[in-house]
Amino acid sequence: MCRRCNMDLFTTFFKIGLFTIGGGYAMIPLIEKEVIDKHQWMSQQEFVDLLAVAQSTPGVFAVNMAIFIGYKLRGFYGSVVSTLGAVLPSFLIILCIALFFQQFKDYPIVENVFKGIRPAVVALIAIPTFNVARTAGINKKNVWIPIVSALFIWLLGVSPVWVIVSAGVGGLVWGMMNKK
Repeated sequence: MCRRCNMDLFTTFFKIGLFTIGGGYAMIPLIEKEVIDKHQWMSQQEFVDLLAVAQSTPGVFAVNMAIFIGYKLRGFYGSVVSTLGAVLPSFLIILCIALFFQQFKDYPIVENVFKGIRPAVVALIAIPTFNVARTAGINKKNVWIPIVSALFIWLLGVSPVWVIVSAGVGGLVWGMMNKK
């Protein structure tokens, strides 16, 4: 087992977990930069495939990403190390907040800081969405598919599971029709 390699995994995911506000989806640009650009641990296409698997797997998205990347690179121990790196910063920050937040939560400056962070979190989630769409081949001909899927989920309350199953069946049928 390569201790230096596992340490690289841990520190990479610890840094991602430490500097990301907004949850797993806000981590996507940082994970992408570290995993693809900086360390070149995988290709852009592998990353997009991994995103799809991590989103459709039960559990926390960021943890799923850490597990899958760690496992791909270093097996079981890599998945453990990368997962610890990803969740440890949040655990420590939440522990500190839990200890001290009650004393400061009603201060106007604290409320204003949280109000200011919200729009930035939306941008952190929107940017990887557009990047993934570009890599996944979303174009003018098929952009209606994610839009209609989002509307079904948001406005009609359709379960995302049914949207994913329908998309999979639709892709299978489309592939079989184009194969002939």
